[in-house]
Amino acid sequence: MTKPSAPLADRIDQGRGVAPADLVLKGGRVFDLITGELVHTDVAICGDTIVGTFGTYTGRKEIDVTGKILVPGFIDTHLHIESSLVTPFEFDRCVTPRGITTCICDPHEIANVCGLEGIGYFLDASTRTLMDIRVQLSSCVPSTHMETAGARLEAADLIPLMDHPRVIGLAEFMNFPGVLHKDPGCMAKLEAWQGRHIDGHAPLLRGMDLNGYLSAGIRTEHEATTAEEALEKLRKGMRVLIREGSVSKDLHALAPILTERHSPYLCLCTDDRNPLDIGEHGHLDHMIRTAIGLGCPPLAVYRAASLSAAEAFGLKDRGLIAPGKRADIAVIDSLEGCHAAMVFAGGVQVTDAAFTARQTIPPVARQSVKAPTVEPHHFRCGGNRVDTPVIGILPGKIITEHMTYDIAPVDGDKRPDLSRDLIRIAVIERHGKNGNRATGFVQGFGLKRGAIASTVCHDHHNIAVVGAEYADMALAANRLGQIEGGFVVVEGGKVLAELALPVAGLMSLESFEHVRDRLVALRAAAASLGVVLEEPFLQLAFLALPVIPHLKITDHGMVDVDRFEVLP
Repeated sequence: MTKPSAPLADRIDQGRGVAPADLVLKGGRVFDLITGELVHTDVAICGDTIVGTFGTYTGRKEIDVTGKILVPGFIDTHLHIESSLVTPFEFDRCVTPRGITTCICDPHEIANVCGLEGIGYFLDASTRTLMDIRVQLSSCVPSTHMETAGARLEAADLIPLMDHPRVIGLAEFMNFPGVLHKDPGCMAKLEAWQGRHIDGHAPLLRGMDLNGYLSAGIRTEHEATTAEEALEKLRKGMRVLIREGSVSKDLHALAPILTERHSPYLCLCTDDRNPLDIGEHGHLDHMIRTAIGLGCPPLAVYRAASLSAAEAFGLKDRGLIAPGKRADIAVIDSLEGCHAAMVFAGGVQVTDAAFTARQTIPPVARQSVKAPTVEPHHFRCGGNRVDTPVIGILPGKIITEHMTYDIAPVDGDKRPDLSRDLIRIAVIERHGKNGNRATGFVQGFGLKRGAIASTVCHDHHNIAVVGAEYADMALAANRLGQIEGGFVVVEGGKVLAELALPVAGLMSLESFEHVRDRLVALRAAAASLGVVLEEPFLQLAFLALPVIPHLKITDHGMVDVDRFEVLP
């Protein structure tokens, strides 16, 4: 929803100063991301384009920004808007006032539920938001053959959208074993996108296998979790996207590489961040504050947040406050504080009135939770072997440990052992495909009673439920069907808290403020059950993603990700 591009002649005349600019920001200092200088200068804007800097201008409208610093609008280089739990329109209202003027999203969460209909919803929404939403086409729907999703997208499904004006490339190629072993479906997608942007997803991939993966034409990646891993990927020509989401928090580990030398090849992203974390801490603005607080040079940080991001994804029209660039500007208090007092997105001042003026579109994928009713006995975990695989949670990471514990069956069931924090986890197919159920064990929640359940369950988005009591697990799972998906916390046969997410079982139809407040109640309810995780719901969601090492669970069963197979 940018202002229309002004006539070329007007841009030239206003840039030269021979005609008044449409808008002039006066009295501030521009942070020049080329030299690192803070420069007192007017900024002249014509329509959606910056036309004047390093000079004095007269405008038809002038805004005094004395005492403020002007920086290019921030670019989130990889995220799934669905994981903010709100629609693209509410996400826009939530983060654009913080200075995020471009986001590069992969709608593979909704695509795993309803396929091309979900991608089409995002493409249509992206033309109506204040921020510029660019879409990468979801490459892995489903992410592997070891799960049941609501849709399957092959190369032939995606190719017709390749040249859509909102499409920027092929989204994160998560099935890296499929790439290395030349799976035919993976090869078809990679072949179709040769010479275009392909985003990566290869946690812990190193050495010769990384070389093979990069040789497929993959250019960017957000899964580096150590400085050593990130440096190897940088040296091999990959642009590294530093991630700080609600669960995956890699900024502290990667801060040592965020230097002025490396910053042209580094970007920032959030991947998955919910409105509660955004409300409490922030979005990319939080990453910027944190990185500078960790000692990263401000020039390196602000480059990664805008200019380097634009260069990495071929967005040549933004990333600098300079003539000819898109008028994406954050007016902030200080480089260290990064609190936006005013934001312009494509020349439009971001205000409540501007949000109200947007056109919206109806949601899609209602009534998408089609799981069969479950009973308490469905959560029993059989087997005669005492040694039992257990998913070990690493707080702040989506990588998990593959642990083994002795759990003796009693009356044909391996019961949860709360003394060792070994609780039941289950995944229930909810797309109406096959009714699959799988059970296992997880350690790290700290849960002592009750159950929590979710339809946000990466990436297939079946029902995931953890609990200490089978009856509570059944109630939680069944309740999700009644509210069209979402989050539920149950204890003693009663629902303690819930959040309905009726759009594909992933997004609320309410405001981001409503979602934020419900998440506060859900966190408190989970903590009352003994849960020790700061973000239990997204942590639960990632326990079902079988492309992240080392042990996961899907509706097919427990998955050894390193061997890329379902355990017997």
